[in-house]
Amino acid sequence: MQKISNNGPTRKQFPFESLEVRQGARHLVKEVYLLTKNFPKDELFGLISQVKRASVSVANNLAEGSARSSFKD
Repeated sequence: MQKISNNGPTRKQFPFESLEVRQGARHLVKEVYLLTKNFPKDELFGLISQVKRASVSVANNLAEGSARSSFKD
């Protein structure tokens, strides 16, 4: 693990954090959250919630998958 700091407390970086695809997934999450701000408020607990959870799931699955040491499910 590598130590990183963004002018704050130093913390260790996990190997999956340096993956380009993971960084793209984090960008996707940010964009989804920004875009869903413009959705109708009556969709707050329906479509908005589902789209946000799905985008976060992509990043989480990449982190989980990168930690696996085999191809078995």
